Amino acid sequence: MTKRNLFDQQYYDHFYSRSCHRATDRRSDDRLGDFVCAYLEYLEQPVRSVIDIGCGFGLWRDVIARHFPKARYTGVEISAYLCEEYGWTQASVVDFRASKPFDLVVCKDTLQYLSPKNAEAAIENLAILCRGALYFNVLTHEDWEENCDQSRTDPDIYLRRANWYRNRLQRQFTNVGGGLFLSTRSPSMPWELEKLRATR
Repeated sequence: MTKRNLFDQQYYDHFYSRSCHRATDRRSDDRLGDFVCAYLEYLEQPVRSVIDIGCGFGLWRDVIARHFPKARYTGVEISAYLCEEYGWTQASVVDFRASKPFDLVVCKDTLQYLSPKNAEAAIENLAILCRGALYFNVLTHEDWEENCDQSRTDPDIYLRRANWYRNRLQRQFTNVGGGLFLSTRSPSMPWELEKLRATR
């Protein structure tokens, strides 16, 4: 399913616990989450249910609770280690199913571990799971070359161009910037210049 078959304690200790290799931390995730939630409030997107796919340590859970205290949060993880530690639902973004779609889907730093075929299936599944907004972020070829600190970034991934993702997401979502995509089922009505268009 994934390029890396084992997201075990050693992996998370290396990339998340050691300060010299840490890929992200609570402060940066809080800042990002605050931005995403504030933008959703501005867009008047209702948030009553949230699924965080590839949730890791669940750093978004507290942010969601702070901004949308009545929202139901569901954490989904492929890592057996994290599911045992935190009680998340163990499943893949490729084939996780739910009885109802969610108002907010968070999928951060997950699809770079999937083959092209599975990444396409995952994007299709995100569209099924989302009836409101998707926060989506993934390491791209451009990020690897120009933006990221490679000493803090897992190199065991599939690197694809940003437009590979944009062109597939735009089939079911409208890109409104900042990593946020509105489902075609969302009641929000963004202004035209808030929308970003993919280019080939």
